[in-house]
Amino acid sequence: MSQWQNPNDAALAGLLRSANTIAVVGCSPKPERTSHRIAAFLLTCGYHVIPIHPKADMILGQKAYASLSDIPEPVDIVNLFLRPELTPPIARASVAIGAGALWLQQGIINEEAGRIATSGGQICVMDLCIAVMHRTLLD
Repeated sequence: MSQWQNPNDAALAGLLRSANTIAVVGCSPKPERTSHRIAAFLLTCGYHVIPIHPKADMILGQKAYASLSDIPEPVDIVNLFLRPELTPPIARASVAIGAGALWLQQGIINEEAGRIATSGGQICVMDLCIAVMHRTLLD
């Protein structure tokens, strides 16, 4: 059983309100994939979305990058769509680029990634859908 505690709703709302740029790691170029649909939703909310995909050049009309370290601008939230065991290296990369938060999508929990993020000064959210939380807290 996970001992992880996500930030409270007020903190999550503040994070979503203050964020401008969201890097979506594991963003699929395929419209039927959840990561693609969530990235599209975030674009409609006015966020600058940066897709992270190892083989795509463009997703949803946005320039895609192979890794977080390739992004040439500040990132507020790193939103992850990867299997839990793949998240610790992304957490380290997220801290390395100075992102403000690491957000593991619904169904994704990795306490090591959480420790890496929080010890690196980031807010960390796990097992919550960023789109659902946006609709719940801000709409």
